[in-house]
Amino acid sequence: MSEEPKIKKEGNLMKILITGNMGYIGPCVVRQLRTSYPGATLIGLDMGYFANCLTNAEILPECNVDVQYFADVRKCPKELLTGVEAIVHLAAISNDPMGNTFEEVTYDINYNSSIELARKAKEAGVKRFIFASSCSMYGFAEDGPRTETSPLNPLTAYAKSKVYTERDLEKIADRKFIVTSLRFSTACGMSERLRLDLVLNDFVAGAVASKKITILSDGTPWRPLINIKDMARAIEWAIKREVTDGGEFLAVNTGSNEWNYQVKDLAEAVAKVIPDVDISINKNAQPDKRSYRVSFDLFKNLAPDYQPKVDLITTIKELKSGLEVMKFKDEDFRNSQFMRLKVLTYLRNKGLLSEKLTWTHNPELI
Repeated sequence: MSEEPKIKKEGNLMKILITGNMGYIGPCVVRQLRTSYPGATLIGLDMGYFANCLTNAEILPECNVDVQYFADVRKCPKELLTGVEAIVHLAAISNDPMGNTFEEVTYDINYNSSIELARKAKEAGVKRFIFASSCSMYGFAEDGPRTETSPLNPLTAYAKSKVYTERDLEKIADRKFIVTSLRFSTACGMSERLRLDLVLNDFVAGAVASKKITILSDGTPWRPLINIKDMARAIEWAIKREVTDGGEFLAVNTGSNEWNYQVKDLAEAVAKVIPDVDISINKNAQPDKRSYRVSFDLFKNLAPDYQPKVDLITTIKELKSGLEVMKFKDEDFRNSQFMRLKVLTYLRNKGLLSEKLTWTHNPELI
C-alpha cells in the first residue's frame, strides 16, 4: 500500500499554488496562508480580468505572494507545478450571470481546465488539491437541509460545472493525491476586490448608497452563506487534511448550520444594522428555483477547529464600514464595475477579450 503524502507541518519549505488569486476571495485566502505559513512559497496564477477592481486595498494584495503569474489556467505550464505540494484551485467563471452569458467558456474554464490541471498536478507529484466547489449544485430542495449524499440538482452552467468537476476529480484522487472539494456556501464579506453581485453584499450596498434594499425575488428562497475569512480558514484546513479525515477524495459542505437564511431575513438583518432602510420585495417575481438549505454537520465533525467564526451582523458591519470608507454612493451599482459580468462585458466590448475570454492584446489599445 502506498503511503499517504505528508505536508510539511511548519510550512517553511512548502510551495502552494493559488489559482484565481486576483479575484474576490483570493486576497483573503493568500493573507490567511501567508499568516499560517510565513515561510512558505506562495505562487499566484490569474488571468487578471479583475486586477484593477481594487477596493480599500492598503497594498496590492499580490504583494503577499512570492511569485505572480498572469496566465490562463486553461494553459497552465507543467513546469510551474515543479515542487508544488498543494494547489488551491479558485480560478473559475464565478457566478450564474457570467455562466449564462459565457456558457461554453464556463465549462471550458471551470470543468475541463480543472481536470487537466489536476492531472498535470498529480503527474508532477503535487500532494493536495483543494477545489473551490459550491452548494449551488443542490439547486432546488424543499424537503430539508441537503447533505453530501443528497441528490444533486444543478440548474445553471456554473453549478453543473462544479458537479462535473467533482465527479472527475474523484476518479483521479488516491493516497498520493488527496483531493478536497469544498462545497462553499454563498460568499459574502469585505474584500480588497469587492463584488456586489452576491446577495448580502448587494443588500448592504443598496442600504449604504440609497437607504434602499431591492429584493429581486419574493424573498422566500433559502441560501446558506459564509464569510470569505471563514472560507480562507476552511482552505487552510483542507491543505492540512489527512486521508484519515474524509478519505482520498472528500466533497464536504463548507459553512455553518446557523448561516442558513431566507433572502428576506438577510435584508431585515441589514436593516437592523443600517437604520431607516426601505426594503422592497418583488411579490410578483417568478419563483426562484435556486432555493436550498444545507447541513454542515460533516464539516463540523471533520474540522472542529476550523468552524466559521464570523457572524452575520459582524459581516454586515464590516461591509458597511468598508463601503463608507470608499465613500460609496452609487445607487446604480448593479450596472457598475462592482458586478463581475459588467467587467467582462466591458473588456469584450473594448476588444480586449475574445469570445473565449482570452486576451486579444489589441495593439490599437496599447
